[in-house]
Amino acid sequence: MGRHTRSAKPRGRAAEAAVRQKIVIEAARIMAEDGVRDFQSAKRKAAHRLNLPEDKNWPGNAEIEAALKQHLELFQKGSQAVIHELRAHALEAMMLLRDFSPKLVGEVLSGAVTRFPEIQLHLTTPAPEDLGLFLDSHGIPHVMEERRLRYSDARTVLVPVFRFVAGETAFALYALSPEAIRELPVSPVDGRPMRRAGAREVEELLGP
Repeated sequence: MGRHTRSAKPRGRAAEAAVRQKIVIEAARIMAEDGVRDFQSAKRKAAHRLNLPEDKNWPGNAEIEAALKQHLELFQKGSQAVIHELRAHALEAMMLLRDFSPKLVGEVLSGAVTRFPEIQLHLTTPAPEDLGLFLDSHGIPHVMEERRLRYSDARTVLVPVFRFVAGETAFALYALSPEAIRELPVSPVDGRPMRRAGAREVEELLGP
């Protein structure tokens, strides 16, 4: 009886790990193929499709991102070329927006792109309307919305975001004040300070 009880726990843990891995793989596939960017939404959809409860064996976002990159390498052979092209478009935009000290963030920087990628830039501007006027002066049609950024002290802040499409490439420009740009929001992937890259680092990613 005792031996059976002790051996049941490893088998139970193995079964939980297998279920967790199923959610990871399915969530990564949903993000890659359906264009879902939100990790929680992808996990909920994966659990629903697999007919699994949402409150058990819940994987972390970092696990999903790693699986997403692996999925892209295995099933989307041109993914590296796509990432390179998106980073080149990002750099072009950063050159145009250089007076706003642009920083690249998000999926194009990390390389874990979805089916419908979006180039996200953090910009510095004392007044968000200045960015809108700049886009107008360059004939760039856009819409303005608000998105939430989360910080390490559990704060969430609504930030003006200017969205537009150039060719087939979607852009989201986050308008941050000179004070706000000094504080890094946390990444939705691992909860650590978000990685940002300036134009020089993006150039290095592109290579010679």
